[in-house]
Amino acid sequence: MSVIANNDEINEIVNAIINDFDGGKNIDTVKLFSNPDKTEVRELVQHFFRIIYPGYFCDRSYKIYNPKNSFAVTIEDVFYHLKKQVFRALDYMQDSDKMTMEQREEESYRITKEFFGKIPMIREYIETDLLATLDGDPAAGSFDEIILAYPGLMAITVYRIAHELYLLNVPVLPRLMTEYAHSETGIDIHPGATIGKFFFIDHGTGIVVGETSIIGNNVKIYQGVTIGALSTRGGQKLAGKKRHPTICDNVTIYANASILGGDTIIGENTVIGGSTFITSSIEANTKVSMKNPEMEIHTSKNE
Repeated sequence: MSVIANNDEINEIVNAIINDFDGGKNIDTVKLFSNPDKTEVRELVQHFFRIIYPGYFCDRSYKIYNPKNSFAVTIEDVFYHLKKQVFRALDYMQDSDKMTMEQREEESYRITKEFFGKIPMIREYIETDLLATLDGDPAAGSFDEIILAYPGLMAITVYRIAHELYLLNVPVLPRLMTEYAHSETGIDIHPGATIGKFFFIDHGTGIVVGETSIIGNNVKIYQGVTIGALSTRGGQKLAGKKRHPTICDNVTIYANASILGGDTIIGENTVIGGSTFITSSIEANTKVSMKNPEMEIHTSKNE
């Protein structure tokens, strides 16, 4: 039996919800046209991939008779849209109320210009990550396959873009970028982490790298690894403090290992075995592993 909607009842429901918007909750703020746009940020990341990897991600809206002209259009377009999102993000800075609109325009342009100056350096780091991936994964058929298909390289690429914006003190925007990569790959790298060259992620699902992590050069990590905080019970009182481990050069961390704590240092040339749980420092040139668990097999007999 069909139910006929009662307009008065529907209006009552709508008005009750709208009136609740005035309840003083933090989630009540309406800033539809001043917040960073999540959809546009995702599109920005996709456009950045066309700049980072100019031969792999084609923008179908541009003609390619002269590729350099197409790239010029892409770069200018991304510059414009990044500046717009940075302008919006500046609203979240603590002293944003003291800035005039003109000052925010100038600051967003300065930040965007400085960021674009870092793109050659970002590409240099990503080139080393690509080399490390081919060297570290015997299943990798080619550079093309890695660039087009590997979630690890995607997550690292987005991280390297977001990290430079983070270093320029851009609020919110870097986290939106890395959380987009997180949703696409299952790999959660905070933009505040510091990661050296030749970084290799194999498989990657479930990896977490915390904000104050420091990772050296030639580090390999596998699926399910957590480089995290020992405790977050202090909440905002811990903000800005070193909460996550330091991983030195030439370290390999196998699947499902957890390394926790801001004072924890994993020395260079160390191998961390799978499923280990580490909350204190490990000396250089060390192998850490779990004892093999005893396996019991019970066979049921049908009588």
